[in-house]
Amino acid sequence: MTTERDSETTFDEDSQPNDEEMPYSDDEMEDELDTPPAVEPEQNRINREVEVTRETLRKDCSWQVKANDRAFYEQPQFMKTKYLCLMTSKYSGNAIKTYKYNPITFLPLNLLEQFKRAANFYFLVLLILQAIPQITTLSWYTTLIPLLLVLGITAIKDLVDDIARHRMDNEINNRTCDVIKDGRFKSAKWKDVKVGDVIRLAKNAFVPADILLLSSSEPNSLCYVETAELDGETNLKFKMSLEVTDRYLQEESALAAFDGLVECEEPNNRLDKFTGTLKWKGRSYAVDADKILLRGCKIRNTDACHGLVIFAGADTKIMKNSGKTRFKRTKIDSLMNYMVYTIFVLLILVSAGLAIGHTYWEQQIGNISWYLYDGLDYTPAYRGFLNFWGYIIVLNTMVPISLYVSVEVIRLGQSYFINWDLQMYYPEKDTAAKARTTTLNEQLGQIHYIFSDKTGTLTQNIMTFKKCCINGLTYGECRDKTGQPRNRPEQVDFSWNMYTDGKLAFCDQYLIEQIRSGNEPEIQQFFFLLAICHTVMVDASEGDLSYQAASPDEGALVTAARNFGFAFLSRTQNTITISELGTVRTYDVLAILDFNSDRKRMSVIVRDPKGSIRLYCKGADTVIYERLHPRNPRRQATQEALDIFAGETLRTLCLCYKDISNEEYEAWNKKFMAASVVTRNRDEALDKVYEEIEKNLILLGATAIEDKLQDGVPETISKLAKADIKIWVLTGDKKETAENIGYSCELLTDETTIYYGEDVSALLQTRLENQRNRSGSNLDSSQRTIEPFLQQGRNHALIITGSWLNEILLEKKKKKKKLLKLKFPRTPEEKQKQLQTKRKAEMNKEQRQRNFVDLACECSAVICCRVTPKQKAMVVELVKRYKKAITLAIGDGANDVNMIKTAHIGVGISGQEGMQAVMSSDYSFGQFRYLQRLLLVHGRWSYIRMCKFLRYFFYKNFAFTLVHFWYSFFNGYSAQTAYEDWFITLYNVLYTSLPVLLVGLLDQDVSDKLSLRFPSLYWSGQRDLLFNYKKFFISLLHGVLTSLVIFFIPFGAYLQTMGQDGEAPSDYQSFAVTTASALVFAMGLDTSYWTFVNAFSIFGSIALYFGIMFDLHSAGIHVLFPNAFQFTGTAPNALRQPYLWLTIILTVALCLLPVIALRFLSMTIWPSESDKIQKNRKKYKAEEEQWKRRPSVFRRGISGRRSAYAFSHQRGYADLIASGRNIRRRRASLTAILSNNLVAIRQVEGAS
Repeated sequence: MTTERDSETTFDEDSQPNDEEMPYSDDEMEDELDTPPAVEPEQNRINREVEVTRETLRKDCSWQVKANDRAFYEQPQFMKTKYLCLMTSKYSGNAIKTYKYNPITFLPLNLLEQFKRAANFYFLVLLILQAIPQITTLSWYTTLIPLLLVLGITAIKDLVDDIARHRMDNEINNRTCDVIKDGRFKSAKWKDVKVGDVIRLAKNAFVPADILLLSSSEPNSLCYVETAELDGETNLKFKMSLEVTDRYLQEESALAAFDGLVECEEPNNRLDKFTGTLKWKGRSYAVDADKILLRGCKIRNTDACHGLVIFAGADTKIMKNSGKTRFKRTKIDSLMNYMVYTIFVLLILVSAGLAIGHTYWEQQIGNISWYLYDGLDYTPAYRGFLNFWGYIIVLNTMVPISLYVSVEVIRLGQSYFINWDLQMYYPEKDTAAKARTTTLNEQLGQIHYIFSDKTGTLTQNIMTFKKCCINGLTYGECRDKTGQPRNRPEQVDFSWNMYTDGKLAFCDQYLIEQIRSGNEPEIQQFFFLLAICHTVMVDASEGDLSYQAASPDEGALVTAARNFGFAFLSRTQNTITISELGTVRTYDVLAILDFNSDRKRMSVIVRDPKGSIRLYCKGADTVIYERLHPRNPRRQATQEALDIFAGETLRTLCLCYKDISNEEYEAWNKKFMAASVVTRNRDEALDKVYEEIEKNLILLGATAIEDKLQDGVPETISKLAKADIKIWVLTGDKKETAENIGYSCELLTDETTIYYGEDVSALLQTRLENQRNRSGSNLDSSQRTIEPFLQQGRNHALIITGSWLNEILLEKKKKKKKLLKLKFPRTPEEKQKQLQTKRKAEMNKEQRQRNFVDLACECSAVICCRVTPKQKAMVVELVKRYKKAITLAIGDGANDVNMIKTAHIGVGISGQEGMQAVMSSDYSFGQFRYLQRLLLVHGRWSYIRMCKFLRYFFYKNFAFTLVHFWYSFFNGYSAQTAYEDWFITLYNVLYTSLPVLLVGLLDQDVSDKLSLRFPSLYWSGQRDLLFNYKKFFISLLHGVLTSLVIFFIPFGAYLQTMGQDGEAPSDYQSFAVTTASALVFAMGLDTSYWTFVNAFSIFGSIALYFGIMFDLHSAGIHVLFPNAFQFTGTAPNALRQPYLWLTIILTVALCLLPVIALRFLSMTIWPSESDKIQKNRKKYKAEEEQWKRRPSVFRRGISGRRSAYAFSHQRGYADLIASGRNIRRRRASLTAILSNNLVAIRQVEGAS
């Protein structure tokens, strides 16, 4: 029996997700999700569809666009309230912004952001307290000077960052296109384009906004676009304008007079859907997504096109998919804030304790000591209250004001190190690595998961013909003209071929010799098939052949045939022209049997000049081998070659042919024509007819194409895997393509067990049922099981499509149930039941998502294909939410922007797909392989340096501040300071800043080469081993012990002593100089190593301390400012006493010797991984071994993986070619079109 809860998670088998479908359903309307009954009368179905269409238009087509009429958008109904009473248009301008500030908002917003930091706000409050005379114990400048320094440096850094963003935005916004103004086209900047403008775009131009295609220079106003910015595909897609705009809106004057009104849906993020109507000349024309060019597309193979701007700027679909700009903070930032809060609590507790001590002291001693009377008759309790605030001020340095500015300086320096790294410079494109933000460097050393795009990120977007098998023999190895192997590869000379493009790298001279000699007719037939069996379009306008293919694989095969002497030259609706080794022949194309995701093959039927008819077919071996003639002598040899190709992760394709008699063709063609005109289930009918002719095929051979990876991708992934970083590939490409790349970059191996969508769904369903059985309906996270999904000790991988992802994560919206709405209000019981149902559904969804993340994280590799930009971001967000792991997203296209913004770290690759990803990223460079250096070297160093800096910073501040605490026990808890005011002011700013800053900037445990050679060094950052609460309290304890030594050794030495001159040096000012000097020496000399830079910073800081101190204690400055400088002559008088120097030496020795001994024992008895490598660094350097790529697990001839040919995301150009829509014709008159005079139109077309 099916229970209610079962129905929430199970789904109908017939409605299982389609792996080939891109699920652009982020904002789907409820009506779009309604499904009709399985069986209904035809007329009822038509009536229902019309009614639904009308209802949808009424409900959603509220966006109105009037062509060439900017005043139209200033009407009151198009205005919206912004900033209280300010009215602005609801139509966005076309300028984009990624910056945070402008000249007006910079100061207030930046200060607001800085004072959100607890320490900065605390010191602002402290500055206000110091202005109150009754409680202040320190001069106001001791807080104001460091605070202004902190705010100023941080503001300058933020300003520099934001200026860089402004420059990038200006580069995009100042691009130009032609816009109709004053009746003619004029050049305008993108930022000046408005909704309703008519624009003109040239070949290879980017589309500046979402536009309705009106006309183009191509036949029937076709427009070819590349959508790499949107879905990662570099193959071409075509758009076509309305027939009425194509016929009429070609001339400039007509476009300037165009006054059509478009009513369409509101701006949304659905990339493949658009619903609207064009109203013009009293007629209405339906507009769909095939007539819309989206921002980010690139015009290809089309000289010029014209369009009407529908959505601009932030309203465009690609910007709607970009997600919001998030302020990113590192894990250490968050931890630092919590530690500052902890210090606040300690500060309050210590101040309260000392205030209570002062109250007691006043009662017992102060009130009866007449010589301590200050003329104020305050009660002991009130004096204790005032002293509480006094100690808040005195001990304020426990909260380090210069901590944040020091952190920012270190991060800025580390960012420059990344920018200056020549080993991350890509010379081919003159692209250097760039840290576009300076606040996330140390987080690079803590990455757990990397989410990578495929196209343009792992691959070069270049398909290369590598090998082939013809008649059972394999070609493509390095051989000479006689077929003998060569030790040294030598490129084939294609100069004999006038049509060669000169780009194909091929080393098999024997294949060229066989082609040119004609001894093997099957070889010539093989390449002839590649030249004729395709839907590629050719552009020969500039004297050179330029191919435009619906699939990059297909383009590579046709280009390969061209280089081997069989060049595709041109085509018409019914013919195709080929150059066969210099001889040009034209063939009649009788039928094109286009490919789709189910067929996984395509065929053409052609008639040669002699009248013979032949079918040529190419496709995946899984479908071709089922349709071969029983007698194919080369079948087994070709299969062995396919296994070898697959083992080398090449993309394979089988080629075959079949001779057809005239009688057989005529009989089949009648069925084909009948299937072509059926109104329902046309695709199924055509596929059935195709099956009848595509059988008993003769196998010619197979091709092997390399989807060329970027250099160093497998090695990079291997090193990152050894650093315990998991890589997930999120791509909009086909499942077969993604799987092939998974094998190529060694994410997948033959030993990997792969789980697909249906497997994942079954595992999750089983787990959910088990959880319910254990805990009833309670799906609380505390009850969930922790047992693993998969068998441990084996490699597992997950390959899932976007449609399955929506189904599994319950993201697909439920169908809206059309229930009768009750006029009376619901009862409380019904409301409660509805609330419980909703809560149960949310808990069920959360548990399902949590289980999916647990399952995916058990896999060594995860590949999500056919996913939308929003789904990419959703996957990243799920891992962040349920694993609390640090994530990094890397991509190169606009479809990766949302993912890049969602991850903790976003990396953009300056690739083939524009600069959108780079503009939204935190770091950018030219190649994926540089990611290993960014993480394993710069990231790890940054993390180690930051952790060491923070530990040392907290330690030195505790050691400095807590001396006041010990001094309080001997001064009646009076909030008197143990140091001079100017020493307190300059301690963190000058005296101890340089050594600790250099630790944060330059410290490294091992070299960059050893960091790359031993990726396991990266583990410490992932596990937060170097900076956590335990390390913080160790620093606190170390500071407490050091402050004890700093105070009590000088105090004991000064207690009963006499100087050489008979004077007692044990006055307060001499004691302050002694403790301060000992502190500066102890903090400076506490170092793990000695280098020139380190020694210079330490002894330079000590020299600076003495130089400034002698100046501040001079008589001259006291005369000028007697109230501010009261330690006149103290330093010269005190420091001439040998006894004082012995006291300083003893104090420093007792501070440092235990620490040095402990470090020595730690490195000797409990060495860390870096200690071991550091100890053997000379041996490693002597070996001079470079990191070697791990041996490939693929072995020839034993791969169990079936070859896979990745087709385009949509059908090819077969329909377009067969329909003749790409052939130029005479235009009918506008009157004929507008009056729907079909007879007149047909007469004109017939005459052409």
